[in-house]
Amino acid sequence: MVIVAGPGDASDTTSRILGEELSKILKTPIVPLNKPGAGSTLATDFVVKSKKDGYTILYGNSAGTAYAKAAHPEDVPYDASKELEPLGLHLFLHSAIYVQAESPWKTLKDVVEYSKKNPGKFRCGLMGVGSIKHFQLEMIKAWTEADITMIPFKAASPAVTAVLGGHIESAFSALNLVQPHIETGKLRGILLDRKAPGISTIPTLQESGYDRELPYAWFGLFAPAGIPDEVKKALVPAIEKAVKNPELKAKTDKLGFFVEYRSPEELKKMVSSDYENAVVWAKKLGLSKGQ
Repeated sequence: MVIVAGPGDASDTTSRILGEELSKILKTPIVPLNKPGAGSTLATDFVVKSKKDGYTILYGNSAGTAYAKAAHPEDVPYDASKELEPLGLHLFLHSAIYVQAESPWKTLKDVVEYSKKNPGKFRCGLMGVGSIKHFQLEMIKAWTEADITMIPFKAASPAVTAVLGGHIESAFSALNLVQPHIETGKLRGILLDRKAPGISTIPTLQESGYDRELPYAWFGLFAPAGIPDEVKKALVPAIEKAVKNPELKAKTDKLGFFVEYRSPEELKKMVSSDYENAVVWAKKLGLSKGQ
């Protein structure tokens, strides 16, 4: 199982939980392989180019299958809609922008005001150019007119460390990575991309005074296009059974995710829809090369 994230990142944790359950169902060991970087395209491209035998699968996301290609079509060497076989959706995840708890910024409007008065000085770390968080951050900047400098990281965990160490002012990461630091009072969440069950202390864009909604990040399983039908007939039901396992779902939901199985056909439509929307936004925000 090739994972788009680095060790200890949000999706690394969820993929390993899912992989353990899958190995029980399939009665075969599942070996996790982390290949973070390049907006999740390194892992995605690795799987696209792997053998079409079903022994290499991708724990992929909306960034690697849609957003990165929309932002940098010349740099992404594959077409996910044609070269990946969707096997099933695992979950959606919540992400937050956060700062050090002792910083002067308590709300998104505080950040907007500071960034306008101090152009380029408010930095936000996130996982990769072309990632969905890159798109989300650019949307926030466009809607609020904030002057925020994006700092790309190869993985999400180092961005958390950078904020804790005071090396950058903020970061945009999966909620489960930062929630423990928020609870201990080291970090302060100032924006949540979507409302999360049980999280009332971090406001969304709407609750911050901006009538806008950010796109949602998700993770699912894929294989290289062209795997044998008998392989799909083994993998797809096993993935559905693993994702729908109530104990597994409860364990993953507690980490700040929203587990929701969707079929290969539904996942295929999501990839197509996300890509079409991302192309539109890439042009609007000037993220595409040549824009």
